[in-house]
Amino acid sequence: MSGSSTHGAALRIDLAALRANYRLLQKKAGKAHCAAAIKGNAYGLGVGPVARALWAEGCRKFYVARPAEGAELRSLLPRATITVLDGLYEASVGFYLKHALQPALVTLDQAKTWAALGQGAACALHVDTGINRAGFELAAFQSLLDNGKVLARLNIRTLMSHLACADDAGHPMNAAQLQRFVALRKRLPQEAGSFANSSGIFLGKAYHFDEVRPGVALYGGNPTPHAKNPMRPVVHLEARILQVRDVANGETVGYAASWQAKRPSKIAIIAAGYADGIARRLSSSPIEKPAEVVIARQRCPIVGRVSMDMMTIDVTDVPAGKLARATHAELLGKHISIDEMAGWAGTISYELLTHLGPRYGRLYST
Repeated sequence: MSGSSTHGAALRIDLAALRANYRLLQKKAGKAHCAAAIKGNAYGLGVGPVARALWAEGCRKFYVARPAEGAELRSLLPRATITVLDGLYEASVGFYLKHALQPALVTLDQAKTWAALGQGAACALHVDTGINRAGFELAAFQSLLDNGKVLARLNIRTLMSHLACADDAGHPMNAAQLQRFVALRKRLPQEAGSFANSSGIFLGKAYHFDEVRPGVALYGGNPTPHAKNPMRPVVHLEARILQVRDVANGETVGYAASWQAKRPSKIAIIAAGYADGIARRLSSSPIEKPAEVVIARQRCPIVGRVSMDMMTIDVTDVPAGKLARATHAELLGKHISIDEMAGWAGTISYELLTHLGPRYGRLYST
């Protein structure tokens, strides 16, 4: 990748794959509109290019976490509908109005504050149906429904909730939350319903309502963890090989001498480390199967400790002729998915994506 010429490693974001993923999710959602969760700088991939690509594909509604994220997105997409999942920062009401941001209200006090602005200020209502995170508690939501004066002054565009266990299709929480959300919708039937996240879309039509709001599936994460990933890879990460060296049988590699060669070995040093968001947890372990990278189309194990700027890879089994022509190692992409690397690191693809560091040369392909 040309982006690694001065950066050491290059992160290519395949916007054509992103758009294809959006189309697949929209088709799966049927008549429901496919919105997009674009919080956390579009899951670390760059909100500007990602937002514009999704808008071009027909996405018209976006979800962010913070009001500041909403303002940035507004400068990119003046006509988009933007909902702030944090709810209302009461001291910043003017900021929401200035940037035409819709808070996803989560308390009665927030609803009263927003209602005081009158019908011109649109909002969403986020009701907790069992995940026990942000959202109206059911008793508080009932209090809002009973407060006709406040309710009448709210310009509610969306009634939403969030699934706790959607990535486990057979989990009883899914059906329980659906039952609660259906009951809530009967109290406000005129409002658009939004319930399904990435995995929720694949639970079936009953979960779609008027709008779905995928996040990680857009960016290539598997929304059906127990089946083949239907999404295309969006993130391609390659790191420069800095050096290939011979290590004798019995010699050690890296900090703490944590890996010892059991044969004469060739070790490639590549330009990526934990300062780039590559988890130190990927360091080789004597009791676990090692994490891998791909060099010359061959999987090669990570050996020794992942350090701040470098990783060491066992390339002993890569034919010398191919290795001589292999100037880069694939960390993520066609052969290694974000879910696979996240599994090696003991985390999830969401965290992996949002931790990809700022030192990469970022490239966008269309």
